[in-house]
Amino acid sequence: MALITISGYPASGKTRRANQLKTFLENRMNDPSYDGPKLKVTIISDDTLNIKRSVYDDGRQEKPARAALFTAVQRAIGKDTIVIVDGMNYIKGPEQCREWSKTRGEGSDSYNPATLDNLITRFEEPSSMVRWDSPLITIPWTDEQLPGEDIWKAVMEGVVKPPNAGTSAVRLTSHRCILNKSDQTRFPRDTQIPVAPSDALHTLEQIATAMISAITSEQAASQGLGTGGEIILPLSATLKPKVRLPARNITLSELQRLKRQFVTIHKKAITLGSTEKGTVDWSEEKVAEKFVVYLEENWKP
Repeated sequence: MALITISGYPASGKTRRANQLKTFLENRMNDPSYDGPKLKVTIISDDTLNIKRSVYDDGRQEKPARAALFTAVQRAIGKDTIVIVDGMNYIKGPEQCREWSKTRGEGSDSYNPATLDNLITRFEEPSSMVRWDSPLITIPWTDEQLPGEDIWKAVMEGVVKPPNAGTSAVRLTSHRCILNKSDQTRFPRDTQIPVAPSDALHTLEQIATAMISAITSEQAASQGLGTGGEIILPLSATLKPKVRLPARNITLSELQRLKRQFVTIHKKAITLGSTEKGTVDWSEEKVAEKFVVYLEENWKP
């Protein structure tokens, strides 16, 4: 049994990738040289469940729609089945997604523009640092073909997954496929997952909040001129990270959104354990360094 989750912004080409992957896997298993088990490949999506895009306009309708998708996945999972979940999960840049959504035409089952923006803002990007988001295979949208062999190896091969942190002592834009096979990971059977220190979550939240406050203060001091350039954030006597701002004023809501996304992504790695071997550094310096990189990569132009 294997569960493949295709994660991405709405209207970013996830369904195309899901169909490509289904065809590839079926052709591979029908190849005369293949002598493994014949597995059924099934796609679970809003389309297969006849869920309209309009349900995402209203939270009261969205909740049961997501529940229906989850229930369908649970029913489809079996030891003789490969389940591909084409769900509402990050892939291409938002602007391209908006263009693709428009090309569907007003008469089609397309997203309301406001709903599309809302879904993009709410998306939580998968992280390869999290063992349950791994292996994480990234597919550039410009690639016509899938990295089929890599996906095949992730689905059909692997080793037994060790206990998680809760039962053991002791990471153009692109398409992202999370391949989560039962009892599989990249670790040997006897490998222990590095566990974050008990104060890691507090450090993550505290440093991100302090950096957002420092950026806001810096902009206020410059009277919102938005000239861009590199600034120093004096968080403490010894911690003074540098960040390069875009040539515009950054709103508080945008800063808070980026902070929220950053914390959510790394919170998984803290609570579930990291896929990285060795010690993972959750010191204030490293958290600040990671947040600087995240901000600079996600500023809107």
